[in-house]
Amino acid sequence: MKNIYWRPRGIPRTALVLIAILALSGLAAVEIFQTRQIQPHFREKIRASRLAYEAMTVLKQERINRRVPIDPDADPIESGMVGELMSSVTSNTGVLSAKQTAVNPNFAGVVVHLLKRADVQEGDYVGVGFSGSFPAINVCVLAALETLKVQPIIISSASASSWGANIEKFLWIDMENTLYKKNLISFRSIAASVGGVEDRGLGMSDRGIRLLKRAIDKNDLVFIDPVDYAASVEQRMAIYREKSGGEILKAYINVGGGTTSVGTKVGKRLFRPGLNRRAPIGGAYMDSVMSRMVSEGVPVLHFVRIATLAKRYGLPVQPVKMPRVGEGKIFYKAEYNKWLATGVLVGILLIVYIFVRSDWGYKIMFGARQKKGKKQPEPMV
Repeated sequence: MKNIYWRPRGIPRTALVLIAILALSGLAAVEIFQTRQIQPHFREKIRASRLAYEAMTVLKQERINRRVPIDPDADPIESGMVGELMSSVTSNTGVLSAKQTAVNPNFAGVVVHLLKRADVQEGDYVGVGFSGSFPAINVCVLAALETLKVQPIIISSASASSWGANIEKFLWIDMENTLYKKNLISFRSIAASVGGVEDRGLGMSDRGIRLLKRAIDKNDLVFIDPVDYAASVEQRMAIYREKSGGEILKAYINVGGGTTSVGTKVGKRLFRPGLNRRAPIGGAYMDSVMSRMVSEGVPVLHFVRIATLAKRYGLPVQPVKMPRVGEGKIFYKAEYNKWLATGVLVGILLIVYIFVRSDWGYKIMFGARQKKGKKQPEPMV
């Protein structure tokens, strides 16, 4: 019974060092030997990203065929998906780093992920509002929609912010039509507006507006020509209702800062990037396509603040080379090996028990001292 109450006054430094070394070694092993777990809907994400990569390759070649040069300073990947600083068809200013970050076919995997979270199924109607500001993201959205076999109702803005699809000879609606004719996608926009301020290109030159209207007509799209902002929102909503047969859409996807889609710059900031199931504070009082969709219970996928989305899903910001399909946390995620972590924890607890609580530990620590004639430590009462 004596051993139940007797414990050494202190633990030898050697034992403490040994316990610390084993604990740190275990921690390092858990950190180093993490497992790579395949994320949900992996196959659909890969197929969509491969299609997006193929589409970007086709558009780059089409740009070369149209003798539109690629600026390696603005587009270090030389993808052909980054436009010019300024042109007659530029609607407003844009951030170059965001346009460079968008050039990543793996964003198609992000679109698949968000559509699945919104519970979109094959054959569902999905509304889409494209601006020309992020043509690479537009391509990824098309690739995801094609992969999931949904029925998109697409309305585009022909103009674009700086560094987007703002090249007079190669607007976004030209890019989209190229992919349609090459049979990479089985659908395309059914209508388009000039875009820009009030969706009417206010502040743009007469020449630029003429070029945009000509491109809309050349691509055989319904021309949305509203008298003001409110009329633009109403016309777009009417198109979505008509083409869906009156059914409520399963999701609405917005890319960029199209005025009537997001509700001016304030609306663009209020809705968070990614999936929005309800209107943000103040957003419900701002009339826009997005706010109306949310009020009807339609999930909204909002593609703005592209760097934020890239970081969230493990994609590079301003990549210096074209990312390979399947790179990013959206496909694989490093996770701790639960068995290894459990084993390390059990091992540490066992060692602590041996050296601190058990008779065996006591004998190891003090047996050698007793053999040398050293006095046994005073018992603790």
